[in-house]
Amino acid sequence: MTQTHLHFNMHIGRKKPESVINRETACPFCDTNNLTNVLEQRGSMIWLMNKYPVLQDTYQTVLIESDDCEGDWSLYSKEHVHDLLAFGVEKWMELEKSGEFQSVLFFKNHGPYSGGSIRHPHMQIVGLNEYDYRSQVKESDFAGILIDRGRGVECTLSTHPRAGFFEYNVILSDWEGLPRMAEYLQILAHWILHHVNRRCLSYNFFFYRWGEKLVAKVVPRFVTSPLYIGYSIPQVANNLEEMVAEMKRHYF
Repeated sequence: MTQTHLHFNMHIGRKKPESVINRETACPFCDTNNLTNVLEQRGSMIWLMNKYPVLQDTYQTVLIESDDCEGDWSLYSKEHVHDLLAFGVEKWMELEKSGEFQSVLFFKNHGPYSGGSIRHPHMQIVGLNEYDYRSQVKESDFAGILIDRGRGVECTLSTHPRAGFFEYNVILSDWEGLPRMAEYLQILAHWILHHVNRRCLSYNFFFYRWGEKLVAKVVPRFVTSPLYIGYSIPQVANNLEEMVAEMKRHYF
């Protein structure tokens, strides 16, 4: 049978530290001398096994983005976002090409509504033994209004968002454009945290291997719509063109 749900280990989940809301919690990613099961380190970036593997039948890893606990994609230097995306994509592709997993997730949580538990900036690369995430993805998820285009990469605002309202796509068709893809992700993180809504403190990056393309979906996070939770009905805003024009005014 095709697996339809991932199983969450509640016993492990109860042991996880939480520093997104509770800022008094000691940050485990700052204590680099006591990190265990490190897979690779490049400068301040560290790829390691997740100490709290709450998802059963998976291979859970974490990519610590830097040694700055208060850092974020919106604040890094261009050189660092280039290196960070290249490192993350390389390790993601390594797990995909290993043939050990049905599919491999690569994503980032930032902020109290993003689903993360540790404030220190990090991404996650998770191999799924029995679940293929691509079965839940379709081409229209990445359709959108063009915001900007560079060599082999374009940035768009979704016309058919997966969950609802405003979702942004960065679509890479030429691997030479990976540094520019990183810059688009940085712009979108800054846009979401500073211009989308003064109450917006959270976002996610979700990465997809789609045919020959590499796609990142950037999603501002608020309380999720009840229409989506109860009925899987996504909503799309009626002012997409206005949002694109406003974003161009700020960044392009």
